Order: sequence, then structure tokens, then C-alpha cells
Amino acid sequence: MPPSHLRLLHPRGVLTTNGPISAFRRPSPVIALRRAYATQKPASPLSTTATVVKSTVAVSALFLFGYYFTDSRAAIHRYVAVPGIRVITPDAEDAHAFGLKILRVLWDFGLHPRDRLGLREEDDKEPFLETYVWDKRIVNPIYISAGLDKNAEAVDALFALGPSIVEVGCVTPFPQTGNPRPRVFRLVPDKALINRYGFNSLGSDYVARKLRERVVRYANDHNMTEQQVLDTLPASLYDGKLLAVQIGKNKSVSEDDIEGVKAAYISGVKSLGLYADVLVVNVSSPNTPGLRKLQSGDRLSDLLTAVVAEAKRLPKKDKPRVVVKISPDESSKEQVEDITSAIKKSGIDGVIVANTTLRRPDTLVSPPHLVHEAGGLSGPELFDPMRLLVREYRRRLPRDKEIWASGGVSTGQNALDVLTEGAGVVGVYTAIVYGGVGTIGRIKEEIRGIVRKTVEARNSRK
Repeated sequence: MPPSHLRLLHPRGVLTTNGPISAFRRPSPVIALRRAYATQKPASPLSTTATVVKSTVAVSALFLFGYYFTDSRAAIHRYVAVPGIRVITPDAEDAHAFGLKILRVLWDFGLHPRDRLGLREEDDKEPFLETYVWDKRIVNPIYISAGLDKNAEAVDALFALGPSIVEVGCVTPFPQTGNPRPRVFRLVPDKALINRYGFNSLGSDYVARKLRERVVRYANDHNMTEQQVLDTLPASLYDGKLLAVQIGKNKSVSEDDIEGVKAAYISGVKSLGLYADVLVVNVSSPNTPGLRKLQSGDRLSDLLTAVVAEAKRLPKKDKPRVVVKISPDESSKEQVEDITSAIKKSGIDGVIVANTTLRRPDTLVSPPHLVHEAGGLSGPELFDPMRLLVREYRRRLPRDKEIWASGGVSTGQNALDVLTEGAGVVGVYTAIVYGGVGTIGRIKEEIRGIVRKTVEARNSRK
């Protein structure tokens, strides 16, 4: 058959050994791409400008949302994140762990919430919140109480929220699981918590390793030795801020074995003292059977004396201060006198007033089955008893003994009220559970507002 007949059979193609190549067959992606670019008209200046504008708007919106999201006082954290975590994790302990993990991960990626008011404080642009604890300047009088970060998992992320002090722990010498779950209960109508953790801890070796990692990382980043960091910087690693570590004993050590008790707390000092500006001796948890017996007279004095002596032997230039955390339930004049006498005899540097309470005020409105769960109550109902105790301890202790107030503080007015009673700093914990990561920033802003109004009113009367 002549070639012309082949073209009639295949009018749009050519017959090859592999069959006809049809003009109707879809071109390859490479050929299609070449054709598209070969026939594409050059972009007009107007369309190029529109693309640039859209890209700029998108990047700006992303930046603004990032700036908003990383502001700890953004409404999304209080009104979306807090209730959202509560829905995702109905168990309060799971919610606690989940929230702490989120903070830690966000810190690792530089997307953590931060208190922008606190950043201004560190720049000394508006420094009137600064105060002194012993001879140390701190940027404000608000601290995060122990329990929020028991195992030093998110220290830097917590400092970013704006406190002057972060207290980690309670840390026991050896790991222990604590009491059976469930062991944390939300009293939402009262904005309160009941917990019976029972000193659950990963142990002092684990926490010491986590704290040492911070020191080593800082030393490497700043071309310093580890010892230079320990000797020249606060344990917090931030100017104007302090790191406190709370220590306790394992449940296996009987409170009647005073030598065993002393050995347990001394072990905590040896393991953790290098990485602390303040060591907190917890003898007041209501969830470890018999622990509160250690608050009595000679027992407490002997224990605190041993802890102070060991702290003074630590191989760093600036030795950690030692304070004791006491119970709000030991409130009779005899009990307060007993504890203040031990504080004076032992030579420790102060007291934290106070731990959670076993009492259940009649003003609680949460369901009875929650109110009467075993454990220590924290929240607003603890504020008035705590404030009265601060007043009593301030009256009985010399001025060189610091008083830290912890219990029920949730507003700037609360903080000012208890500072007026003689506290040097004020701790926050339960308020963060209900108010979110912006709680400390809001408390500080409220303090500023109250102080400004007071000053303006005083000046207007002149």
C-alpha cells in the first residue's frame, strides 16, 4: 500500500512500529508546561501589584496573629484555651499535664505565650513593681507556687508568663507515684481545687538533671564554665528573678524517725541546692500522712537547723536561702508561737504562709460530693485565713525573716492587700488554672492601675 494510503488511514498521525501516534493523545506534562509558558502573556503591572499586596496582607495577618497568640493576656488563652482544655481532658490532673506539655512544646518552637508587661519591666522602662527579697532585687512581687511544675519540665516557659519567682516541686529524694487517682478535683463554681497528690515526684536526681541542663546550656551559649554560671548568676538565669525548689520526704520515711527525716531533706539539699536561689522545706502537705507532725517545736527546729547547715556547705558562691512552708490549719496562737520559735532558733530565712487547707468553709457552693473529697483545698476561700496568718507571722517575726504569701490570690487587689499585711511576695497557682496563662500579667496590670489611681488621688488633694 503506498504511503498516501497510510495517511488516509491515519489522517492526523504517523504509523510507527509501535502503532500510530495520535494528535488527539494528551501531551506529556513537560510538553504541556513548555506550551503554557510559551503562550503565556507577560503579567501586567497591575496584576503584579495585586499579587504583592495580597502576599503582604497575608504575611502581616500571620504576623499579627502570632503576636496576638504569644501575648499571654490575649483573650484566646482565657476564654478559649482554658475551657477547651477542660473539655478535651475532663480529668483535672490530665488537664494539668496537657497544659504543661503545650507550654513546653511552644517554648521549644519560640511560640510560647509571654507577658509583654514583664518584658517592659526587665527593660526598666516602668520599674515601680520591683521590690527586694532579702538583698536581691526582683522585678515584681508575684511568684508561681509549687505544684504547677513539679518536675522542672517547663521552668523557662513559666518565667515567660511574668512572675519574678518560679517554685518547682515538691521534689522527693526518690521517685514515688503518690496517692491513687483520681486525686485532683475542680470546684468550678468556687474557682477552687481539691488535691490529694501525695508528693508524686520523679525524684531529686531527675529534677537535678533537668535543672543542670539549663545551666550547661546557658554556659555553652555564653562561653562560660558551669561553675561560673553557678557562681555569678541567679539560679533562675534571669536578672531580677529567682528560682525556688521545694523539697520533701518520701512516704516510706516515718515522721517519727527524725534522723531519717533529716537525712531525706538533706539529700534534697545536696541534689538540688546548687540549682536553687531558694530551698523550700515542705512540712505541711495534708496529703502525706503524719507530715504535719513535723511542724511541732523541737522536731521542726532540729530539721530546719540541719537543712540550713547543709545549704551553707554547698559549693557555690551565693548559697540558697531556706524557707519553710507551713499549714493554714495550724493557726492557734500556741501553734504559731511554736513555729515562729523554731524559725528563729534554726536560722532559716523565712516562711511561706500557707499550704492548702483540710477545712471546708460553709461558703463553698460546689456540689457536696466534690466539696467533701479528701485532700487540700485551694482557691479564693483560702485568702482571708491566709491574710490573717501573714499578719500574725509578720507581728512575731523579725524583719530579716521574709514572709511569702500563698493562698487564694487571684486579683491585683488581693495581692496588694496581703503585701500591706507584711508579705514580701505573693504566690499564685489555682488562679492560673481558672484564669489561664495571662493571670500573672493581669494581676500586675491591676496593681499598676490601683497604684496609679492612688497616686493621682493623693496628688489631686495637694
